[in-house]
Amino acid sequence: MKKAIITIVFLILSNTFMTFAWYGHLKFKTMKGWENLPLFVVILISWGIALLEYCFQVPANRIGFQENGGPFTLLQLKVTQEVITLSVFVIFSTVVFKTNVLQLHHIAGFGCLILAVYLLFK
Repeated sequence: MKKAIITIVFLILSNTFMTFAWYGHLKFKTMKGWENLPLFVVILISWGIALLEYCFQVPANRIGFQENGGPFTLLQLKVTQEVITLSVFVIFSTVVFKTNVLQLHHIAGFGCLILAVYLLFK
């Protein structure tokens, strides 16, 4: 159980960093002093953030993978990671960009994801 919790916490952290690396720079245009950065500087900043993502993603997969003594199959690790990625993104886009308003079809979609995780863990 301990390895499962560590794996999930590391996946949440890694996906948080990756979401900022992939989408955080889109907010630079609204930040004083950041609005005119050249693309190559934005790429370097994103790479730096993505490096932090890998510092959590790689250990999460190594700790969580069954063949390394963890509790998850490869398929379970991937599906769990995808659900975490989408969850982190929804929170990020709602808080940082203020663009999401959860509607019934969003909730139904998340229900389908939870069902997918349930089926893969059976």
